[in-house]
Amino acid sequence: MLTLRIMTWISLRMGRTAGRLILHPIAVYFLLFAPTSRRASRAYLNRALGRPATWRDLYRHFFNFAAVIHDRIYLINRRFDLFDIEIHGKEAIQQQLAEDKGLFLMGAHIGSFEVLRAIGRQVPGLRVAMTMHEDNAQKVNAVLSAINPEAGLDIIGLGHIDSMLKVHEYLEAGIIVGMLGDRTLGEDKMSRLDFLGTPADFPNGPFRMAALLRRPVMFMLGVYLGGNRYRIHFEPLADFSNIPTGKRAEVIQEAVKRYAELLNHHCREEPYNWFNFFDFWQLSPGVPENHD
Repeated sequence: MLTLRIMTWISLRMGRTAGRLILHPIAVYFLLFAPTSRRASRAYLNRALGRPATWRDLYRHFFNFAAVIHDRIYLINRRFDLFDIEIHGKEAIQQQLAEDKGLFLMGAHIGSFEVLRAIGRQVPGLRVAMTMHEDNAQKVNAVLSAINPEAGLDIIGLGHIDSMLKVHEYLEAGIIVGMLGDRTLGEDKMSRLDFLGTPADFPNGPFRMAALLRRPVMFMLGVYLGGNRYRIHFEPLADFSNIPTGKRAEVIQEAVKRYAELLNHHCREEPYNWFNFFDFWQLSPGVPENHD
């Protein structure tokens, strides 16, 4: 936290250009001295690039991650003027907000979720509460407090008896509930699907929650394009509003499959934006090969 506060002070006082200078040695450090993350990066990039990843590729992957984390300092402090952000699918999310039914926003560990903070003027009414496990929620709140004590973020802690009730209350208030669907929430049911040419397990839990609460789901990514440029993607993913109970499992599987297909597309299109630095293809035991 002390290092983060120092980095925040330097970045806000000296500007984004000066703050970014330290990102290069940070990327080099992790490239050289984080073997587990380096192996995970190489395993992913080999698949996403369709060729053996070079050291230059690995460095770019680490640098992009550092750049996105660094930009959180400015996004959380509302320095939106520093960024050039384009939005794809703005009409789709505006239509969902206009219907005022409450919806889920399904993201991934790709690019930046924080960049959503910057588009309030272009997409009025976009207020998002994030779901995550309690220990992660505490860590996120600590980080936000270190960057800006007034930043604030609505976080719904999972793993409690009343977690689903809280999610429902947020949805009823017209607040979007954000989730990251590319990591399991613990003892979760998984779907084994093709991802970048190799089977991988995707959790069903986030989609099952949306199905139980009968809400639509939008796909969202905030892709980093280099420099100060980001591109946000919104796309309808599934609508569980009027699904018969007997069809729920089938529609959930179709939603997870579509989600995996969208991740596959965006990882190939912007390969240096995937920030799951672990063995994503380490399959969970007991999951059938054709679970979908």
